[in-house]
Amino acid sequence: MDGAAGTSAADGLGTRLRHARMVRHMTLKALAQTAGCSESLLSKVEGGHATPSLAMLHKLAIALDTNIAALLSSPAMTASPVQRAGERPSVRFPGARAPTDRSRRGRGSIVLERLVVPSPGQLLQCDIHVLEPLARSDEQIHHVGEELGYVLEGELELTLADQTYSLKAGDSFYFASTEPHSYRNPGDTVARILWVNTPPTF
Repeated sequence: MDGAAGTSAADGLGTRLRHARMVRHMTLKALAQTAGCSESLLSKVEGGHATPSLAMLHKLAIALDTNIAALLSSPAMTASPVQRAGERPSVRFPGARAPTDRSRRGRGSIVLERLVVPSPGQLLQCDIHVLEPLARSDEQIHHVGEELGYVLEGELELTLADQTYSLKAGDSFYFASTEPHSYRNPGDTVARILWVNTPPTF
Protein backbone atom coordinates (compact mmCIF):
# COMPACT_ATOMS: atom_id res chain seq x y z
CA MET A 1 0.00 0.00 0.00
CA ASP A 2 1.15 3.50 -0.74
CA GLY A 3 0.69 6.95 0.70
CA ALA A 4 -1.46 7.00 3.80
CA ALA A 5 -1.49 3.23 3.83
CA GLY A 6 1.89 3.30 5.54
CA THR A 7 0.71 5.49 8.40
CA SER A 8 1.40 4.16 11.87
CA ALA A 9 -1.30 4.27 14.52
CA ALA A 10 1.13 6.34 16.60
CA ASP A 11 1.06 9.26 14.12
CA GLY A 12 -0.93 11.98 15.90
CA LEU A 13 -2.40 9.50 18.38
CA GLY A 14 -0.32 10.74 21.31
CA THR A 15 -1.46 14.33 20.92
CA ARG A 16 -5.14 13.38 20.64
CA LEU A 17 -4.86 10.93 23.52
CA ARG A 18 -3.26 13.56 25.76
CA HIS A 19 -5.90 16.12 24.75
CA ALA A 20 -8.77 13.71 25.49
CA ARG A 21 -7.21 12.89 28.87
CA MET A 22 -6.75 16.54 29.82
CA VAL A 23 -10.27 17.48 28.72
CA ARG A 24 -11.53 14.86 31.16
CA HIS A 25 -9.14 16.15 33.88
CA MET A 26 -7.46 12.75 34.21
CA THR A 27 -3.86 12.25 35.27
CA LEU A 28 -1.58 9.78 33.49
CA LYS A 29 -1.81 7.55 36.56
CA ALA A 30 -5.62 7.67 36.67
CA LEU A 31 -5.99 6.81 32.97
CA ALA A 32 -3.40 4.05 33.19
CA GLN A 33 -5.18 2.48 36.17
CA THR A 34 -8.60 2.71 34.49
CA ALA A 35 -7.33 1.22 31.22
CA GLY A 36 -5.21 -1.43 32.93
CA CYS A 37 -1.82 -0.43 31.54
CA SER A 38 1.38 0.97 32.99
CA GLU A 39 1.87 4.70 33.42
CA SER A 40 5.19 4.31 31.61
CA LEU A 41 3.55 2.79 28.52
CA LEU A 42 0.90 5.48 28.47
CA SER A 43 3.57 8.19 28.68
CA LYS A 44 5.39 6.63 25.72
CA VAL A 45 2.17 6.47 23.67
CA GLU A 46 1.36 10.11 24.40
CA GLY A 47 4.91 11.04 23.44
CA GLY A 48 4.61 9.17 20.15
CA HIS A 49 7.30 6.65 21.12
CA ALA A 50 5.08 3.56 21.35
CA THR A 51 2.07 2.13 19.52
CA PRO A 52 -0.53 0.30 21.61
CA SER A 53 -2.25 -2.85 20.41
CA LEU A 54 -5.84 -2.60 19.18
CA ALA A 55 -7.08 -4.14 22.43
CA MET A 56 -5.15 -1.64 24.58
CA LEU A 57 -6.26 1.28 22.42
CA HIS A 58 -9.83 0.05 22.83
CA LYS A 59 -9.43 0.09 26.63
CA LEU A 60 -8.00 3.61 26.53
CA ALA A 61 -10.89 4.79 24.35
CA ILE A 62 -13.44 3.31 26.77
CA ALA A 63 -11.67 4.92 29.74
CA LEU A 64 -11.87 8.28 27.93
CA ASP A 65 -15.52 7.75 26.91
CA THR A 66 -14.69 7.87 23.20
CA ASN A 67 -13.79 5.42 20.42
CA ILE A 68 -10.65 4.45 18.56
CA ALA A 69 -11.68 6.25 15.38
CA ALA A 70 -11.87 9.55 17.27
CA LEU A 71 -8.38 9.03 18.70
CA LEU A 72 -6.87 8.16 15.33
CA SER A 73 -8.62 10.68 13.08
CA SER A 74 -7.80 14.33 12.62
CA PRO A 75 -10.85 16.59 13.13
CA ALA A 76 -9.68 18.63 10.15
CA MET A 77 -9.82 15.65 7.79
CA THR A 78 -12.29 16.11 4.95
CA ALA A 79 -13.59 13.13 3.06
CA SER A 80 -14.82 12.68 -0.48
CA PRO A 81 -17.79 10.33 -0.90
CA VAL A 82 -15.45 8.32 -3.15
CA GLN A 83 -12.35 6.49 -1.90
CA ARG A 84 -9.96 5.54 -4.73
CA ALA A 85 -8.08 2.24 -4.58
CA GLY A 86 -4.55 2.87 -3.35
CA GLU A 87 -5.46 6.30 -1.92
CA ARG A 88 -7.54 5.30 1.09
CA PRO A 89 -6.12 6.30 4.49
CA SER A 90 -5.08 3.46 6.77
CA VAL A 91 -3.52 2.83 10.14
CA ARG A 92 -1.11 0.09 11.17
CA PHE A 93 -1.02 -1.71 14.52
CA PRO A 94 1.49 -4.23 15.86
CA GLY A 95 0.02 -7.70 16.08
CA ALA A 96 -0.03 -9.52 19.41
CA ARG A 97 2.44 -12.31 20.12
CA ALA A 98 0.99 -15.76 20.70
CA PRO A 99 1.21 -16.81 24.39
CA THR A 100 3.60 -19.68 23.55
CA ASP A 101 5.64 -17.64 21.05
CA ARG A 102 8.92 -16.16 22.31
CA SER A 103 10.22 -15.17 18.89
CA ARG A 104 9.08 -12.43 16.56
CA ARG A 105 7.16 -15.00 14.53
CA GLY A 106 3.43 -14.55 14.96
CA ARG A 107 3.74 -10.81 15.52
CA GLY A 108 2.77 -9.59 12.04
CA SER A 109 1.01 -6.26 11.80
CA ILE A 110 -2.67 -5.49 11.34
CA VAL A 111 -3.64 -2.65 9.00
CA LEU A 112 -7.07 -1.02 8.91
CA GLU A 113 -7.69 0.34 5.44
CA ARG A 114 -10.45 2.92 5.81
CA LEU A 115 -13.40 2.54 3.43
CA VAL A 116 -15.27 5.15 5.43
CA VAL A 117 -13.12 8.00 6.73
CA PRO A 118 -14.09 8.43 10.42
CA SER A 119 -15.79 11.66 11.41
CA PRO A 120 -17.91 12.73 14.41
CA GLY A 121 -21.52 11.55 14.48
CA GLN A 122 -21.14 8.61 12.10
CA LEU A 123 -23.26 5.51 12.72
CA LEU A 124 -21.29 3.19 10.46
CA GLN A 125 -17.65 2.15 10.24
CA CYS A 126 -16.19 0.08 7.43
CA ASP A 127 -12.58 -1.02 6.99
CA ILE A 128 -10.57 -3.67 5.22
CA HIS A 129 -8.58 -5.47 7.91
CA VAL A 130 -5.26 -6.54 6.37
CA LEU A 131 -3.56 -9.20 8.49
CA GLU A 132 -0.01 -10.26 7.78
CA PRO A 133 0.72 -14.00 8.14
CA LEU A 134 0.15 -15.16 11.75
CA ALA A 135 -0.96 -11.68 12.83
CA ARG A 136 -3.47 -11.72 15.66
CA SER A 137 -5.46 -9.26 17.70
CA ASP A 138 -4.71 -9.02 21.39
CA GLU A 139 -7.02 -10.30 24.13
CA GLN A 140 -10.75 -10.56 23.50
CA ILE A 141 -12.71 -7.32 23.62
CA HIS A 142 -16.43 -6.57 23.80
CA HIS A 143 -18.48 -3.44 23.40
CA VAL A 144 -21.89 -2.18 22.29
CA GLY A 145 -22.79 -2.72 18.64
CA GLU A 146 -22.92 -5.21 15.78
CA GLU A 147 -20.24 -6.47 13.37
CA LEU A 148 -20.35 -7.96 9.91
CA GLY A 149 -17.43 -9.31 7.92
CA TYR A 150 -16.57 -10.91 4.58
CA VAL A 151 -13.23 -12.64 3.93
CA LEU A 152 -11.87 -11.21 0.68
CA GLU A 153 -8.72 -13.33 0.59
CA GLY A 154 -6.65 -15.56 2.83
CA GLU A 155 -7.75 -17.24 6.05
CA LEU A 156 -9.26 -15.99 9.28
CA GLU A 157 -9.81 -17.57 12.68
CA LEU A 158 -12.58 -15.73 14.51
CA THR A 159 -13.04 -16.47 18.22
CA LEU A 160 -16.33 -15.55 19.88
CA ALA A 161 -16.18 -16.25 23.62
CA ASP A 162 -14.84 -19.84 23.73
CA GLN A 163 -15.87 -20.84 20.19
CA THR A 164 -13.41 -20.54 17.28
CA TYR A 165 -14.48 -20.48 13.64
CA SER A 166 -12.21 -21.03 10.62
CA LEU A 167 -13.08 -18.92 7.57
CA LYS A 168 -11.68 -18.74 4.06
CA ALA A 169 -12.17 -16.37 1.12
CA GLY A 170 -15.89 -16.02 0.37
CA ASP A 171 -17.01 -16.81 3.93
CA SER A 172 -18.81 -14.18 6.01
CA PHE A 173 -19.70 -13.60 9.66
CA TYR A 174 -22.03 -11.55 11.84
CA PHE A 175 -22.13 -11.17 15.61
CA ALA A 176 -23.22 -8.83 18.38
CA SER A 177 -20.19 -6.84 19.58
CA THR A 178 -21.16 -7.58 23.20
CA GLU A 179 -19.82 -11.09 22.56
CA PRO A 180 -16.12 -11.21 23.56
CA HIS A 181 -14.17 -11.51 20.32
CA SER A 182 -10.69 -11.75 18.84
CA TYR A 183 -9.21 -12.94 15.58
CA ARG A 184 -6.02 -14.06 13.84
CA ASN A 185 -4.59 -15.01 10.47
CA PRO A 186 -3.48 -18.65 10.81
CA GLY A 187 -2.10 -18.80 7.29
CA ASP A 188 1.20 -17.99 5.61
CA THR A 189 -0.29 -15.43 3.22
CA VAL A 190 -1.89 -12.03 3.85
CA ALA A 191 -5.59 -12.07 4.79
CA ARG A 192 -7.98 -9.25 3.84
CA ILE A 193 -11.37 -8.95 5.51
CA LEU A 194 -14.10 -6.43 4.77
CA TRP A 195 -15.26 -5.48 8.28
CA VAL A 196 -18.29 -3.34 9.17
CA ASN A 197 -19.04 -2.03 12.67
CA THR A 198 -21.95 -0.02 14.01
CA PRO A 199 -21.55 2.19 15.94
CA PRO A 200 -17.92 3.04 15.07
CA THR A 201 -15.43 1.33 17.35
CA PHE A 202 -12.08 1.36 15.55
